[in-house]
Parts: sequence; C-alpha cells; structure tokens
Amino acid sequence: METSELIQHLAGEGRLLAAAAEKAGPDADVPVCPGWQVRDLLRHTGMVHRWATAFVTEGHTQYHPDSGEPDLDGDELLGWFREGHGRLVAALTDAPEDLDCWSFLSAPSPRAFWARRQAHETTVHRADAESALGDPGPVATAPARDGIDELLCAFHSRSRSRVRTENPRILRVRATDTDDVWTVHLSSEPPRTVRTTGNGEGPADCELSGPVDRLYLTLWNRLPHTAVRIKGDAELARLWREKSPITWS
Repeated sequence: METSELIQHLAGEGRLLAAAAEKAGPDADVPVCPGWQVRDLLRHTGMVHRWATAFVTEGHTQYHPDSGEPDLDGDELLGWFREGHGRLVAALTDAPEDLDCWSFLSAPSPRAFWARRQAHETTVHRADAESALGDPGPVATAPARDGIDELLCAFHSRSRSRVRTENPRILRVRATDTDDVWTVHLSSEPPRTVRTTGNGEGPADCELSGPVDRLYLTLWNRLPHTAVRIKGDAELARLWREKSPITWS
C-alpha cells in the first residue's frame, strides 16, 4: 500500500476504535486481551500513538521511551485518545518524504514505516474494542493483505521471533478471496516467509485458508483458528497461537 493510503486507513480505524470504545464503555471486558477492560485498551493505544508521533515530529534517531499511560478514565480518557490519534494522523500527513527518525522494521522510509506500523497497530486494537461488543468487524482487503505481509515477512523475520521448530516445517497461509499465498518456513532459526500467488511453493505441513481479513485477525490472534480452515498438522496452528504474539516492551 502507498503511505498515503495507510495514513487514510489509520485515520478511519482510529475513529472506529473510539466509536466502539464509547459504545462499550470503559468497564467492558476485552475478551481477546484477557485482563484488559476498554479503559486499558484506550490508555495503551493512545500511549503508543503519542510515542509514534514523537519520533515523527521530534526526529529521534535512536530509540526513545514512551511517556507512560495516563491516569484518565471515562469521557476524559476517550477525548485524550481521540486527540492523540488526530495528532498522529496529522504528523504523518505533514511529514516530509525524507523524514529521518528511528524505526525498527524494514521499510522504504521512516515515514512509510510509521504509517504502516500505526495503521496495523490501530486496526488490531480496533478489533479489540469491537470484541467488547461481540465479533470484530471486517478489515478491507488491501490493508489486511499488507498487514499479513508486515506480520509474517517483517515482524517474524527478526531474531526475537519465538516461532521455531526443532525440525524444518512449513506453514502455509492461503487467502481464498485473493491470489495471495504466504509460505512460512519454520526451523530452529527465525521464520522465513515467501509470498507468491497461485499454489505456493511446494507441499506444506499445515495450511490456514480463508478470506484475507479473517486470516489477518487470526494470525494476530484476534480470532480463533476455527475462523479459518486448517488443513494438515494442527500442531503448527497451535504453535503459531502460542508463540507468535507481539508484546509491548
């Protein structure tokens, strides 16, 4: 996706998150994030938005810690979240193409990185907010496809990925509403993912298939694996669920 498209997606997902949080109320449990209520979700996501904005607007070229979560609640917390989300969207919109600041995943530029990362950060947490009301709503095809790329090809290519197998195995992710196929090579080393179209690269030990937005939310552990079709060794699907979560640190 183009950076401008990701910023537009970020803007819409933040509004949806706030609307779902307002409807659910701060005391509502977030089922997909055990131990969290909606207030915790707003505090965390709002903090991340402000943390990201600081890199874009202040040009930190090394890691810079966040400023912590606020002791706010109710309407005041919701307003704080909306304000921070708006500032992030504005900062990315106004940032120059040659923005120089710290980032932590491969991307064409720091501006492209932060637009992509915050678009998907916000989409996943929008799904969290909507889970407090029932099932999360759909994710548009292009962002879902891009988000699977980010998760499999960027996040889990890093040495810190815990998705490892003693013996080489292959997990395939197949979108049934696009031509996209992700082949994840698992071993004792960090996963190596190749995206192709059509049938994919050779046989797989386990295949997850379904609409691309269902795959996106399933791979981010926001939907159960029963939301997609599992073919082959279900142990690999369980391994993904247990070892793949991306945590804030």
